[in-house]
Amino acid sequence: MFDTILIANRGEIAARVIRTAKSMGIRTIAVYSEADAKAPHVQAADEAVEIGPAHVTKSYLNMEAVIDAAIEHGAEAIHPGYGLLSENPKFVRTVEEAGITFIGPRPEVMELMGDKARAREFAEKAGVPVVPGSDGPVEDVDAAKAVAEQLGYPVLVKASAGGGGIGMNLATNEKKLEKAIKSSIRRAESAFGDPSFYIEKYVENPRHVEIQVLADHGGHGVHFFERECSVQRRHQKVIEEAPSPAAQRFDGLRQEMGQAALALVEASEYTNAGTVEFIVSDSGDFYFIEMNTRLQVEHPVTEMITGHDLVEWQIRIAAGESLTIEQEDLEIDGHSIECRIYAENPDKRFMPSPGTIGEWVEPTGPGVRVDSGVTSHYKVTPYYDPLIAKLITHGSDRSEAIERMKEAIETFTVEELTTNLPMHLSVLAHDDFVAGDVHTSWLEDVYS
Repeated sequence: MFDTILIANRGEIAARVIRTAKSMGIRTIAVYSEADAKAPHVQAADEAVEIGPAHVTKSYLNMEAVIDAAIEHGAEAIHPGYGLLSENPKFVRTVEEAGITFIGPRPEVMELMGDKARAREFAEKAGVPVVPGSDGPVEDVDAAKAVAEQLGYPVLVKASAGGGGIGMNLATNEKKLEKAIKSSIRRAESAFGDPSFYIEKYVENPRHVEIQVLADHGGHGVHFFERECSVQRRHQKVIEEAPSPAAQRFDGLRQEMGQAALALVEASEYTNAGTVEFIVSDSGDFYFIEMNTRLQVEHPVTEMITGHDLVEWQIRIAAGESLTIEQEDLEIDGHSIECRIYAENPDKRFMPSPGTIGEWVEPTGPGVRVDSGVTSHYKVTPYYDPLIAKLITHGSDRSEAIERMKEAIETFTVEELTTNLPMHLSVLAHDDFVAGDVHTSWLEDVYS
């Protein structure tokens, strides 16, 4: 087992990884920018290293600075968290060339799954259902029109690289297709340096359901059931839960999706933690959309219903240990919900709302967990993603998890900073959510 690991991230996920590492007796090193000098993850680590100015490209995305900090301070491994450098194969290779272990999958599989068009082709060859669409990236507008005509409108134009909904645009006719392609190319080029795109048939009002997987270096893999992440804004998740109401609604869906996810793991020789993401139609058909080669923001709900610490498993697998669990050992215990707490204003199109927090008092009680990256009087800057905490509840069933979440939100004190906590409370009380009848456009329809 490692003696020392460096966490190449910030905020709540850095603090969360540090918590597990310390419980395993592992020394932790945090990195931070000038803007994060007083951040909780800096205080929580055994040692902390400043790696640059506030701007993310000059600090947390500065591969050389991160690796130099790891070498200088004796880190044997690096945990990337999620976002930032977590799915950058160049970073992984540079880490390994420095003689340091990367806590995550191989760079080759990152490259495969990071190109969504290639990943889609690979999944189809592995026997995993995919949304009807183009065979790989589309060369130009004329080729895209031909594909769209064959599929039938509406269609989605999707950037081949990246994620988070960036470069994804809906087209309902040929004229809008041209506009969607231009927008996708522009956004993808800016965000990922890759203008390539592909076309998929648009599945109207789908649900977003994903499977958490783990695999060791011996080829043994298991899935930890599913999460539903259908409550989204701008293609980004806001509320997640496990198990999925959709999987409970359609007979055999959980088993079929789990088998499909593990087929992809086996075919790609995947190692460590990952998430295979699907959309589910209103008739119960499911289709692969992408694989995230990292830990997910919503991993706590899986931990709450299975009793397994996914970060601990990540570290153990990276250290060469084998999974000691079989699929039949895993069971679902109750229900869990996660609300992402953002410094943003839902009434102003979810615009970020940076500022200095007054009092910050987290809720407590049975079945309540808070993964946070801020404290009282902490300054939330505009330099980073506005996610400041995750509020998670667990109950014996979905109704109890919802009620505990409502109570937790009502006792969550956040002064002098605008957050989306009131929105969460209204969503939890909405008849559609209570009935489990939501889809990926539902939240924006409600808040339009």
